[in-house]
Amino acid sequence: MDVCTKQQRIAQLAREHPEWSFNNLAHMIDLEWMREAYAQTRKDGAVGVDGQTAAEYEQELEKNLESLTERAKAGLYKAPPVRRVYIPKGTGKETRPIGIPTIEDKVLQRAIVMLLEPVYEQDFYECSYGFRPRRSAHQALQQLWECLMRVGGGWVLEVDLRKYFDTLDHEVLRRILDLRVRDGVVRRLIGKWLKAGVWEEGRRHEVESGTPQGGVISPRTQKVTSSFLGK
Repeated sequence: MDVCTKQQRIAQLAREHPEWSFNNLAHMIDLEWMREAYAQTRKDGAVGVDGQTAAEYEQELEKNLESLTERAKAGLYKAPPVRRVYIPKGTGKETRPIGIPTIEDKVLQRAIVMLLEPVYEQDFYECSYGFRPRRSAHQALQQLWECLMRVGGGWVLEVDLRKYFDTLDHEVLRRILDLRVRDGVVRRLIGKWLKAGVWEEGRRHEVESGTPQGGVISPRTQKVTSSFLGK
């Protein structure tokens, strides 16, 4: 089966069996899957702690992807710390920490997102727009406007949990994952990313909670974790 067919199959099973917790997803990952993950990975972003660019990684792409696939499945992949930088929030002097993974880490994260997204997309309500494919904040605002016009106005409450993703409880995240995904390979990789730490001021810092914003699988930039929160 090609990648699209595999994803459709995962989505179908997730839709038909909302009570299932998948324990055999990683067998879907092969070299073709990794090629697609690489194709979907942004190539012009900043480099991670190893300094390797996408152009350099691409020089031996097939060999690199084959090695990455084997290490990921065998439990030999070592998640590197993310390089932390700070960007302005856009309001005042406050900044937001951003974690920059290596190019290889981005590819593997994308491969796991491609596995998880078909599962969690089935669990969303139609009114959920956060971090979902082919959905945007503009669409959410349009839907909100249409609902308000239909009922003749009303109150709109905006709520923001300050620094939520910086303080995300890892054990809570694992318990939520248990409900839908128990695949050993996938869970091991997610655990390694949570424990990878951050590289800042020339050294690695341990993290006990939170998840780096900026990675492919990060809830600030992807759909996976936010899909847990979508209902």
